[in-house]
Amino acid sequence: MPDFDVAVIGGGPAGSTTGAYLAKAGLSVAVFESDIFPRPHVGESLVPAVTPVLIESGAMPAVEAANFPKRYGSAWRSGETRAIPDNGFAGLMNDFRGGVIPFDERDQSGVDRNFTYHVDRSIFDLILLQNAEAAGASVFQGVRVLDVDFADPDEVVLNCRVGPRRVAFTAGMVVDASGRQTLLGRQHKFKVSDPVFNQYAIHTWFDGLDRTAFPTDPKRPDYGYVHFLPIEDRWVWHIPVSGTATSIGVVTQKKRFVSANADREKFFWDCLAHQPDLAAALRKAKRVTPFKIEGDYSYSMKQLSGDRFVLVGDAARFVDPIFSSGVSVALNGARIASADIIAAYKAGDYSAQRFAMFEDRLNRGIRNWYEFISIFYRLNIVFTAFIQDPRYRDDVLKMLQGDVWDGQELAALKAMREIVTAVENDPGHIWHPYLGNLHPMAPE
Repeated sequence: MPDFDVAVIGGGPAGSTTGAYLAKAGLSVAVFESDIFPRPHVGESLVPAVTPVLIESGAMPAVEAANFPKRYGSAWRSGETRAIPDNGFAGLMNDFRGGVIPFDERDQSGVDRNFTYHVDRSIFDLILLQNAEAAGASVFQGVRVLDVDFADPDEVVLNCRVGPRRVAFTAGMVVDASGRQTLLGRQHKFKVSDPVFNQYAIHTWFDGLDRTAFPTDPKRPDYGYVHFLPIEDRWVWHIPVSGTATSIGVVTQKKRFVSANADREKFFWDCLAHQPDLAAALRKAKRVTPFKIEGDYSYSMKQLSGDRFVLVGDAARFVDPIFSSGVSVALNGARIASADIIAAYKAGDYSAQRFAMFEDRLNRGIRNWYEFISIFYRLNIVFTAFIQDPRYRDDVLKMLQGDVWDGQELAALKAMREIVTAVENDPGHIWHPYLGNLHPMAPE
């Protein structure tokens, strides 16, 4: 008999949540994590779609007890100073330079509060891993999975490094939640780099930032902020991760950073100069972590499942982080995959067709995210117009909440796509000068 019913590679949000769901259902589960938690990780802002998963998996009480800053909505600001023609949107472009969207404006199934959280990922990820262990999963930290052998039809073999030794563990099937290491994606050559997005982030933490110095709504300084920059393909995230610490990151195309021929710190501050009030407030605060970089942001996989395996979280897909989709994709992917895995276990059949529903639902949800983000980069004034238009506001809010897993295409996305196509095909269109340089297409 295999050592475990299911082996999970990676103890981040996707892996630990999968471990918790499966263990709660009575399966024998091992979670192999190469690091020793807590460990730092970027991606600190959550959306409401994670709330039902945290409740179902049992992690919510510990998340609440951690006293993370509460996030009540999304906010954005622009460094744009040009007058933007409204193109028939009845003057809705007057507020192009900023806005806020409260999450409680729209009810969401399974969400029992009007906020989510900004989190210190070193603490948050540890909470989720401990929750998986409390649910009954066997958690092995400091154990790196080197490769997975599927040759034996009765079990998969995980070849691992434990200290100086190589040790083999067996399982009925494996869940790859190895993050951007994409272990099975690399092993089986599933990974496909995004043909357009090649994002590059430079980020750090500041202590003592005055969050009331520049918010669009002074009563809501702890919203998750996106600062648009009036330069090509660049924006800034601004996330309160504790009572005093704030994460700030500049995101751009990698080629923009390379062509600037600047070091990390200089490039960071050169970009921030286009948001002078934010830059001035940051200069008064204390930087408390080194400048770090994140690359290889956007990629997909040729397949997300097969005989005796599924891929979840960043091991399955990563999309540009502008709308805080990363943890939501990880947790919801874990929830959807776990349902199929539990059914497969009960049937005694881990063959590929057992995971077809998981793959279809995950691809549909991520496709919505991808197109929403693509439209923003191609013509971001469409985002501003639609979020203020009562015909489409509910759909846009649904996206910002992360409520994308029902498989339906949103009317707003269809209308946005039509407008962007019309602008692209008409050089005389009043919005044509505002087109971005990226030309992303929705994935197949």
